[in-house]
Amino acid sequence: MDTKRIGDEWRIPDELWQRIEPLLPKRRRRKKGGRPPVPARQVMDGIFYVLRTGCQWKAVPPEFGSGSTLHRYFQKWVKRGVFRKLWRAGLLEYDHRKGIQWEWQSVDGAMTKAPLGGERRGPTPPIGPSRGRSAPC
Repeated sequence: MDTKRIGDEWRIPDELWQRIEPLLPKRRRRKKGGRPPVPARQVMDGIFYVLRTGCQWKAVPPEFGSGSTLHRYFQKWVKRGVFRKLWRAGLLEYDHRKGIQWEWQSVDGAMTKAPLGGERRGPTPPIGPSRGRSAPC
């Protein structure tokens, strides 16, 4: 069994966590038994791991919790505006430290044609066993 541990560089630093924690929704106590909830910091570490690496929820290292649990918290926190609050707090702090020119903003982007995206020339031929392709086994 692989006992390799995820390094601290993938975890939220203590100083940042102290500012994030108050923005999270309060957890209700359960009247019935069951599994204890995954600690919020562990969940946020796992969510940030997915956001930073781009890995699938099910591919998250198990020390963050199950991918299903992390995804469920992510969806709940998105609906409750947690990440919007984090973004706002970050912007306000940056504005306080460095300053943001709120009167003037710029957006950069590019619009290009998709690769191999040419004009359609008639109906697309059917794909199937008769065309030399079959479903994977």
